[in-house]
Amino acid sequence: MKNWINRRFGTWRGLVRLLLAYLELATGRLRPFMLKHPEAVRRVVPICQGNICRSAYAHHIVEECGLPVASFGLSTHTGGASPAEAVAAAARLNVDMTAHRATDWTDFKVLPGDLLLVMEIRQAHELRRRLGPRDDVQICLLGMWCKPVVPHLHDPHTLSSGYFDTNFRRVDQAVRRLAAELPHLKQTPRAFHPAHEQAL
Repeated sequence: MKNWINRRFGTWRGLVRLLLAYLELATGRLRPFMLKHPEAVRRVVPICQGNICRSAYAHHIVEECGLPVASFGLSTHTGGASPAEAVAAAARLNVDMTAHRATDWTDFKVLPGDLLLVMEIRQAHELRRRLGPRDDVQICLLGMWCKPVVPHLHDPHTLSSGYFDTNFRRVDQAVRRLAAELPHLKQTPRAFHPAHEQAL
């Protein structure tokens, strides 16, 4: 049981946070973080805490999908590299993250039309607090594009390689499903791969 939880959810805490996120989803509390105006999106911006694992991998997949992209971390050090475990997990999915370098929030300029994609509900609330009344961007949970929906994508940093694989596959699927909803942004059309429809 422990190994299954660690592989699927990272830790017991990851499972609990996901269950709480499902409760918030069921009660409608996540509606503010749903994509309401896809036609207004001008750039896709994955965000996590450190910009070295989840959002770093998402950045590469958005780029692969041919969409304008940038990424940053809410609390990190600009210039930091992704850990070896993240680079290895990405490599297993044929993505090279060796050149990725983190960008901190303080060194990032949010632009009108940005779609800010966070991994956790608390990150969405924190980003909303930092942006204040600004209404020219949209904040969404990346995991809402997973199938089935995974509103909490737990941080894989320092966790098992099995969970890194699960997490990155979820991120990969979510980004590709999102990209299909933003055809006006695509610089290079790509076919939607049926493998990303698999339940994760």
